[in-house]
Amino acid sequence: MRAYKTVSSSVVILLVTVLFIGVATVPAAAQYDAMQYRYNAAHTGDYSPVAGSNMSNGQLTWSFTTGSVVLSSPAVANGVVYVGSEDNNVYALNATTGANVWTFTTGSEVYSSPAVANGVVYVGSDDNNTYALNATTGANVWTFTTGSAVLSSPAVANGVVYVGSDDNNTYALNATTGANVWNYTTRAAVLSSPAVSNGVVYVGSDDNNTYALNANNGSKLWNYTTGSAVLSSPAVANGTVYVGSQDNNTYALNATTGAKLWNYTTGDGVYSSPAVANGTVYVGSEDNNVYALNATTGAKLWNYTTGSSVYSSPAVANGTVYVGSDDSNVYALNATTGKVTWSFTTGDEVSSSPAVANGTVYVGSFDSYVYAIGNAAAATSQSATPGFEVTLVFVGLVFVGLVIAAYVVRRKS
Repeated sequence: MRAYKTVSSSVVILLVTVLFIGVATVPAAAQYDAMQYRYNAAHTGDYSPVAGSNMSNGQLTWSFTTGSVVLSSPAVANGVVYVGSEDNNVYALNATTGANVWTFTTGSEVYSSPAVANGVVYVGSDDNNTYALNATTGANVWTFTTGSAVLSSPAVANGVVYVGSDDNNTYALNATTGANVWNYTTRAAVLSSPAVSNGVVYVGSDDNNTYALNANNGSKLWNYTTGSAVLSSPAVANGTVYVGSQDNNTYALNATTGAKLWNYTTGDGVYSSPAVANGTVYVGSEDNNVYALNATTGAKLWNYTTGSSVYSSPAVANGTVYVGSDDSNVYALNATTGKVTWSFTTGDEVSSSPAVANGTVYVGSFDSYVYAIGNAAAATSQSATPGFEVTLVFVGLVFVGLVIAAYVVRRKS
């Protein structure tokens, strides 16, 4: 009996160990605590590091209705989606279920896209304020008031929040206290969202210029003048600044000097902010097209024509370009060929820019909804496969344990 009990205990311990290993090896969603407009402070729009291996296939995971138009672009951090709405609110939604975690009400519309860093959500509002909110509770940490609406989306780098305002200024604010570190005044409104890279802030203005400002003190390093307002937000990659203009062009500028490297002319204004990944620039235009351009030369690689203007800024993840169109659709395009992988139809225009995280595309629409477009089939398959593998190991070890038990009992007898 002692031998039998001993072996039984060993088998139990072994099985518990196997179960623990099985649970530990089931893939979990990647965790990250920071995300900004266009993914990072440089606004590259390349979400590949957090996109996950299971690509979205265009299936609706959930939708959440706000009280009005959603132009704001979502940011996803620690399993929560943060997004603004024209109903004056900033929402925190469970990234898996869409359940409302908290809501913060500002004094006016929220077109600005949130930035999340170090447990704080930074976002602008048409009530002239930039807010810092506790990412877990939504409590107001601080508020900074400018002279006009804040449609620009904040960028956070090295403990400083950079944001533009319709009062013609770009502001640098202490991320902890909201104190004004510096501000730089242009000749018109700053709707463009600042990008930050290597100690330099790059931002467009309605005065037709793109500016490069010292991130520490706000002094102007250079400016490049286009033929019309620069509403697009710059993207910075490999020493080059990519930005669109209402003069119908996308520009590539030397990040150090501001010298023009190339420009590509579309059929209408470029409100969309470029995304840069793997040597290619992706950008939308009011001429209904999404363009893929060689990042070094500006040569067109392909274009995809949607049914209406493309104000949405493309997001890139693992070989796929995600972008919204005013034809009410969100498109997934092959990054190499431009061919449609899938499209998802919302109830109205999609000017919000997609964010991608853990196999899901998050985006807002004029129909007042925030959508999570994922891959339900893949998720089911992923969760089922490890379980099946664990079951096989479990059964196999049970069999081995019984054989050992029988052998020991036989030896003792």
